Amino acid sequence: MNQTKKELSYFRLKLEGYLRDHHPELVANSAFIGARTDLALSSYCDSVAQGFSHLEAEAMASEILYQGLHFSKYDTLVSILMEEFSEELPDPLPYRLAPILLGNKSVQAVFSKYELHDDFDGSPEYELLYTELTGTIVLLIEENHLPTLDKAEA
Repeated sequence: MNQTKKELSYFRLKLEGYLRDHHPELVANSAFIGARTDLALSSYCDSVAQGFSHLEAEAMASEILYQGLHFSKYDTLVSILMEEFSEELPDPLPYRLAPILLGNKSVQAVFSKYELHDDFDGSPEYELLYTELTGTIVLLIEENHLPTLDKAEA
């Protein structure tokens, strides 16, 4: 039983760290975290019981732990802000602005047009999403008169 709690804590911490870095909108979703952690732990235990090494079992459990989480809206927004707005929004502003943009209705509407999946960032639709999000961010900055650094100030 003590060993089970240790693995459960390990998988929970591993998932929570990943969510903090790539899916901050899910960090407070304890039901999701609990369910995903339980699935990963069950996979790990089953794999070890079937004779897989601990490293192999952990790899299998990690697949379950991160399933559906490889594509990140947050990472996409940070990438756009860093690539397209690097002069106007220097580091660390993209990391601070991305969670705010995630909650914006216009940004949410853009994301909702696409069927997002683990390999989405390698798909042709990703470029369309990227372009549409960039345009939406430009409009949000202009319409809301958000302060940015002028290129001459940078």
